[in-house]
Amino acid sequence: MYIFVILNIIIMLLLIFGLYTMQKKHISFSKRVFTGLGLGVLFGLGLQFAYGMESEAVSTSIDWFNIVGSGYVSFLKMIVMPLVFISILSAFTKLKMENNLGKVSGWILGTLVGTTAIAAAVGIASAILFNLEAVQIDQGEAELGRAAQLEEQVVSVQDMTIPQQIVSLIPTNPFLDLTGANPTSTISVVIFAAILGIAFLGIRRKEPVYAEKFADIVETFYKLIMRVVTLILRLTPYGVLALMTKVTATSDYQAIWKLGKFVLASYAALIVMFIIHLLILAIAGLNPVTYVKKAFPVLAFAFTSRTSAGALPLNIKAQTKDMGVPEGIANFAGSFGLSIGQNGCAGIYPAMLAVMIAPTVGIDPLTPSFLLTLVAVVAISSFGVAGVGGGATFAALLVLSALNLPVGLAGLLISVEPLIDMGRTALNVSGSMTAGVITSKATKDLDTSVYNSSSQSA
Repeated sequence: MYIFVILNIIIMLLLIFGLYTMQKKHISFSKRVFTGLGLGVLFGLGLQFAYGMESEAVSTSIDWFNIVGSGYVSFLKMIVMPLVFISILSAFTKLKMENNLGKVSGWILGTLVGTTAIAAAVGIASAILFNLEAVQIDQGEAELGRAAQLEEQVVSVQDMTIPQQIVSLIPTNPFLDLTGANPTSTISVVIFAAILGIAFLGIRRKEPVYAEKFADIVETFYKLIMRVVTLILRLTPYGVLALMTKVTATSDYQAIWKLGKFVLASYAALIVMFIIHLLILAIAGLNPVTYVKKAFPVLAFAFTSRTSAGALPLNIKAQTKDMGVPEGIANFAGSFGLSIGQNGCAGIYPAMLAVMIAPTVGIDPLTPSFLLTLVAVVAISSFGVAGVGGGATFAALLVLSALNLPVGLAGLLISVEPLIDMGRTALNVSGSMTAGVITSKATKDLDTSVYNSSSQSA
């Protein structure tokens, strides 16, 4: 067995060396990410075909591969909270943001929440068109275990009204939230940084000397954090290779086949919503094909890693360097998008679940009152959804408990959850990037020459 593990590690090292060679030859960043993605798919499938999904050789090999894959994700998560905090604060210290603060915030939040409401409608339509019902799924041991776990989790959510949930987003200990200790830590850090930013604007009007010193300190920390981000992002092709190898080598394809209808319906909704993002950009007078090309490395990482928060550094970099979005707007859109208006996890997913589960308690999901209520609840509940693993589950608990639907049935898709979550995460990130581009276009701050250029940062 150890001989096979060593062989697998050697193959992985050779693939990594191949990607490194591409970097030395100055092949574009997006091409290297795409190559890493493709090699990971092929290598992972090869491992499962050769050894089987549950073989010790595969599990041990993946454990070693995680040094690259999970290590990369951990580096990104390490920098997320400092980046969110300093990005929001830095946005306030830029003169342009003072004049457009209300307009920028309104456009970003409006786009995020508005697209989430549209995503909910798309999820509802997909569930109805594919005739999805919870009773169609067999409840095995894994599904029953997941149901029990969700019912325990919902206790803390179910006892809180929507106003109480909103109040819970206000940080009582921002230093604790900076550690990411709570599910709503990200939005709490955003709020804390925004309050400091508003205070800075007041000081700049009354005591500009002190404000200038503070702005210099913030800019210094911002440059430092972004330099760390740059160092970490250079590892992206290798991280994507290792992550995709793990996904394809350990996926339960029999379960995916059995629940193919639900997987197909989910991805149909995700693809339709992504097309809606492109239509919004086209209506704004921007080339959607250009957006796809420049957003691909970010979306590829989000797809393989299943973490919107981990993709934040890539997200901000792509918006500013490749799409011409000002730093302030990109920082706002990327940071807000981690916990507000996630189109996939907080929009499509809970809406589809609600439509599937409603018939089990005698509710007709086709009634206009139910549909309108569902869309409204999804939009409101999209505030404070965590941008890391489990965000979709948290959103589902909020929506299902608000509609008095049994939350345990949300565990029925546990066997295909990772596969669906990959597409959801990529859509979440696309939604925040779209919000940044659309906002900067609306405020006339978008550098269209950068957006339309064929070049892409490495």
